[in-house]
Amino acid sequence: MAERIAFIGFGEAGQTISRGLRGEGHAAIRTYDILFDDPVNAGKLKSAAEALGVAVAANHVDAVRDADLVFLAVTASSSIDAALSCVPGLRKGQFFLDINSVSPQRKLQTAERIAPTGASYVDVAVMAPVAPYLHKVPCLIGGPGAGELLPRARALGMKLKLVSDEVGQASAIKMFRSIMIKGLEALTLECMLAAGEYRVEDQVLASLTETFPSLDWNRISGYMIERMVSHGGRRAAEMREVAATLRGIGIEPLMAEATAARQQWIADLGVKQRLGKTTEDRADLVGAIRAAMKK
Repeated sequence: MAERIAFIGFGEAGQTISRGLRGEGHAAIRTYDILFDDPVNAGKLKSAAEALGVAVAANHVDAVRDADLVFLAVTASSSIDAALSCVPGLRKGQFFLDINSVSPQRKLQTAERIAPTGASYVDVAVMAPVAPYLHKVPCLIGGPGAGELLPRARALGMKLKLVSDEVGQASAIKMFRSIMIKGLEALTLECMLAAGEYRVEDQVLASLTETFPSLDWNRISGYMIERMVSHGGRRAAEMREVAATLRGIGIEPLMAEATAARQQWIADLGVKQRLGKTTEDRADLVGAIRAAMKK
């Protein structure tokens, strides 16, 4: 029997996962995004849904009422509010998959709000960029309903790994990994911008290759800067969640907060809009950043 799926939030993640599921004919999908009610953005998002064969719901409750699996894929700051808006339409037998990049504590708070509905809350940590993998993006899952979800999600082609029957541990793995990954991105950008000022990028990269010979620093530097240019705002929001998580366990988030600041800085420059394309060419990216800085 085909699964009935709802996406709350129809941004990049919702659209990309839907594209994969619909491409393999696995599911009937409905979606609701608060931007559907925004006259400026509604047309673009609704057109994207129509192109993918995804039905547009009138509101949160309309989207989730008859769904078997509900994906919560909104901005980090609105995750609890969006979950609460779904509550009147949720029931026992449904799975509520929270794929937002938020702190373990936020996942626990959301789970508490979903619990009275009888729906099974699942903490989902997306562990790779969604675009290359579509619905098969590697994810970690946890929570009381995660084990029961596993065979059904795998039947859809999803790549899930159960890490715990507790809410929060899957997200904790992602959060603490991000300290390293997003931090490396921020360091790489800062390093390449500074090296470019003295025209010594090649020498710096050659030195890094001597120290870490298994890594292709020329390729990695372009890739990491591109990720910041394309997704800096979202990465900054995630790193603020990381900082809150660290603070909650008594660790001063010096590096996490610095990473969030640099990621937000690149987002605020609007480099992606200036470039008008996606590229991992380091010289093009740094050039566009420098041009944006002069403005």
